[in-house]
Amino acid sequence: METTRHDTATVYVVNDGATALHEHDRLGLWLPPGGHVERDELPHHAAEREVREETGLDPTLLLADPAIETGVVRSLPQPEHLLLEDIHAYEGGEVGHQHVDFVYFASVDSREIVPDGDERAPEHWEWMTPDELANADVGDEVETIGVEAIETVADATL
Repeated sequence: METTRHDTATVYVVNDGATALHEHDRLGLWLPPGGHVERDELPHHAAEREVREETGLDPTLLLADPAIETGVVRSLPQPEHLLLEDIHAYEGGEVGHQHVDFVYFASVDSREIVPDGDERAPEHWEWMTPDELANADVGDEVETIGVEAIETVADATL
């Protein structure tokens, strides 16, 4: 059977030693902002768009300078992680499809979340420090990557 895969972009946004997460209604998981990469979109542009739509914040992605720039080809910004995620059709069921998730880190200048349109309301978002991530039921990968994002953004701003 052929597996359907969707490209997605996820961003761990960081402000003052904490990252923003919301509880996903259907999945019951705490997740950072993110979503599907649109057909005509590059993953890092999708990452920026998703943060703006879901939080109203203006992210500054941590991106390395392109390694190759020839006029014909150029390097795309590298995500911090590239994950393959199984998305189950129903609780405990078979894999319905998979996400190829481009995971980025970003800094933001504010913690004021003002979603655009019908996104999750501000009261559904939490800013979590590494200690709070360790003590919350966020899932191992969210805790690990969240702490890494907080540390990476702190190191980048020194």
